[in-house]
Amino acid sequence: MNNETGLKTLCTRITDNISHVIVGKQDVIEKAVICLICSGHILIEDMPGTGKTTLAKALAASISGSFKRIQFTPDLLPSELTGLKYLDAQSGKLVFRKGVVFTNILLADEINRATPRTQSALLECMEERQVTDQGNTYSLDKPFLVIATQNPVETQGTFRLPEAQLDRFLMRLSMGYPDHDNETAMIKRFVTDDPLESIQSVVSTGEIADAQNEVRRISISNDIMDYIVNITELTRNNDDIRVGASPRATLALARAAQGKAALSGRSFVTPDDVKYCAPEVLAHRIIPERVLSNNAQAKLNIINQILSRTAVPAEQV
Repeated sequence: MNNETGLKTLCTRITDNISHVIVGKQDVIEKAVICLICSGHILIEDMPGTGKTTLAKALAASISGSFKRIQFTPDLLPSELTGLKYLDAQSGKLVFRKGVVFTNILLADEINRATPRTQSALLECMEERQVTDQGNTYSLDKPFLVIATQNPVETQGTFRLPEAQLDRFLMRLSMGYPDHDNETAMIKRFVTDDPLESIQSVVSTGEIADAQNEVRRISISNDIMDYIVNITELTRNNDDIRVGASPRATLALARAAQGKAALSGRSFVTPDDVKYCAPEVLAHRIIPERVLSNNAQAKLNIINQILSRTAVPAEQV
């Protein structure tokens, strides 16, 4: 991976591969790939049956690395995620048994069904890419990506993700219902067999690691940096928002914009890259002033209003 053309080719291979399974959701697929090459975790939230888990599986299958899936339930223990020490009968010593987070791609299915204690066990894993147990630190595999799903309509037996946890996800994505033509195409594609069963990996973990390093070298001009900061500052000085985006969100938006530039085959970030990523990067990081506005679509509308009011710098190539 030596240049922006190589990055674009890699992204295209992944998006095309996922498109064999997911019909008519190119925008969502591209944003998932941006998260992958930016080392950013993904939260997929939508109605049941819209393809949340299928997208996560297709993205994981496109990478020739290790993949693990765990169903989050109220009785899931933190040690099942991170691991625990046990007394080995033969050696008489304490041995660390690794949990499911020791993988390249972790699918955390219905993450909001686990207790806050179990949810918080992922915080260090997602932020530091490591697990600490009784003073010992164990590094996670590289690359490491959490793809979490949750159903926003079934609230019984669920535990709302805390803000600190939400802030660790680079983007919150929503599949949405397909239009008539795409839903018809979906029937034709899935009626005889399941494309997910035959999907093959198209990139190696080494290529992903190289891409993640290369994305960080994509240039962001001072004007674009000011533009990004202006957007996040407006989330903190807004009558419709009680808690605005954090500085971590500012960095996340810059990183995602670099990913969009890479996907477009450019070595520099444009204002359009920032606007493309901002709703999915920022919406889940704000708390609206009004309770009725505290849902995904209302938050997206607030961010889009902020984007429309923020002066856009002239592009400089």
